Amino acid sequence: MDYQAIIQRYYPEDDALRRLLVKHSRQVADRCLSIARKHRELPVDVQFLEEAAMLHDIGIYQCDAPSIHCHGKEPYLRHGPIGGQLLREEGFPRHARVAERHTGTGLLGYEPETLEEQIVCYADKFYSKSHPDRVLTVAQTAESLEKFGHDGVLKFLGWAERFE
Repeated sequence: MDYQAIIQRYYPEDDALRRLLVKHSRQVADRCLSIARKHRELPVDVQFLEEAAMLHDIGIYQCDAPSIHCHGKEPYLRHGPIGGQLLREEGFPRHARVAERHTGTGLLGYEPETLEEQIVCYADKFYSKSHPDRVLTVAQTAESLEKFGHDGVLKFLGWAERFE
């Protein structure tokens, strides 16, 4: 699978949104790959993990988030399911599941189930598209997740114990 071709299809212009998407996605992918290298005992499909991390936010362009150059009509919280639909239409259902399930620690009824879904969801939490040069710590990330409910924080901290 050529994830760069998919990014090019939905983000054809070399503009601020595309650059932000690629930077954020690369940050997430690199953290995912680092986890896979560190934990060789985990049965992870490394190629799929990188592809899925690079495509997890493919749906942001359809959302309304002007501070990160998104000028669509949908609420930002829906970028995961939107990305999932796009990736299913492209013929990549596994990648679609990762896109759908990475928001929060399982919001909108989409719970990360597979190991790859969990790793992308976990890695994504350390990087904000609003502050692309900032990398949060585990403690800062846990604090930022509290607004979505304490159960999500506990899930995140469980992943931190497993993946760090």
